[in-house]
Amino acid sequence: MMPPALPSTRPAVELRRARAGVGVLFFTNGALFANLIPRYPAIKADLGLSNAEFGFAVAAFPLGALIAGLAAGMLIRRFRSSRVALVGTILTAVGLLLAGIAPGWGALAAGIFLAGAMDSITDVAQNSHGLRVQRLYKRSILNSFHAVWSIGAVTGGLLGAAAAQLEVPRGSHLIVSAVTFSLFALAAYRSLLPGAEPAESVETTDTNLPATATTTPARFLGRMAKWLVLGALVVIAASGALVEDTGATWSAIFLSGTLGASALVAGFGFISLQGMQFIGRMLGDRSVDRFGQRAVARTGGAIVFLGMGTALAFPSLIGVIVGFGLAGFGVSTLIPAAMHAADELPGFRHGTGITIVAWLLRLGFLVAPPLVGAIADLSELRYGLLIVPLAGLLVVLFAPVLATRVRSGAADSSPRDEPELAAAP
Repeated sequence: MMPPALPSTRPAVELRRARAGVGVLFFTNGALFANLIPRYPAIKADLGLSNAEFGFAVAAFPLGALIAGLAAGMLIRRFRSSRVALVGTILTAVGLLLAGIAPGWGALAAGIFLAGAMDSITDVAQNSHGLRVQRLYKRSILNSFHAVWSIGAVTGGLLGAAAAQLEVPRGSHLIVSAVTFSLFALAAYRSLLPGAEPAESVETTDTNLPATATTTPARFLGRMAKWLVLGALVVIAASGALVEDTGATWSAIFLSGTLGASALVAGFGFISLQGMQFIGRMLGDRSVDRFGQRAVARTGGAIVFLGMGTALAFPSLIGVIVGFGLAGFGVSTLIPAAMHAADELPGFRHGTGITIVAWLLRLGFLVAPPLVGAIADLSELRYGLLIVPLAGLLVVLFAPVLATRVRSGAADSSPRDEPELAAAP
């Protein structure tokens, strides 16, 4: 089946450039963080940290995100999503570098805290800008941006795993990573949509939705219902975040410590998760257009539950790597779906719904590392990782708040007004 055609005319060259620019931001964001992950086992060993101590240090990332994340909407409205994404990317790189060269637990936690705070702002800004581009395309393209993030994460994971295997000094490795990907973000900036963020009415429902944006179950409900639906969207997004974070934080340690993998092979748990997440996101836009966000999310949650549950019940090197891959595939569309649905909820100022979801989904990142570490210290890491299939089950239960199939004719509406493309971003 051919993909849905763009309405009436092909997008302007500037619009295609904007889509490419947003893609570069997502790629950079994924690659920066992933470069550090394969170095986690060495950092933990060099600093002499227990599982719980390491888990609490890594939890500084979502803690920083929770503290700083609510400022994202205000910053975007004042300084534009393009500028906020650029500056946030550079400061995220600085925080990751500081974490990689930390001489002790406090410095490690501080570097990760800074990276998390800046990453949360970058995350909202690049998603907000991606949604601006999607509205002009009038069909779903947000999952493709998150697919590019997964490409960046796989690239960064491979680079980090190779650097760990070759015993490249962490400082040298992470300086090169920070400078390179900050330059990528700077180059992307000139391609982004120009002008301030589009103004939107606080209470008026937008009828000019992209093709995948159908009516959510909350659209005609009251004010209390919109908060309940927003809370359910947070659970879905946080479940996806929990799965991603558990794979990032613990896959290499589980494969190397429990199953005896080499430094290179240990990196393939995270790489498998991100690689399969990329595949899921490449298929995600077409699947959402055809089946709706609800069906896609339910199926994904079931895949996480069955895939990772089986891998933990019968652990082996190949089985666990495959299990993390299935988990990544299952959660591939969850965060984009929750952000999209939150952005379309009526009754919120522009950027507020997506900011709240992006902020609170960090609870998944905050809870997972210390919880898994504490369970691992009391028993073994395999039992701590059971929170991954549990997250898949939560997605299945809360998926009904997501949209069903698209209304016919939704793609024929006109986009929101945008500033002239020739202006400065």
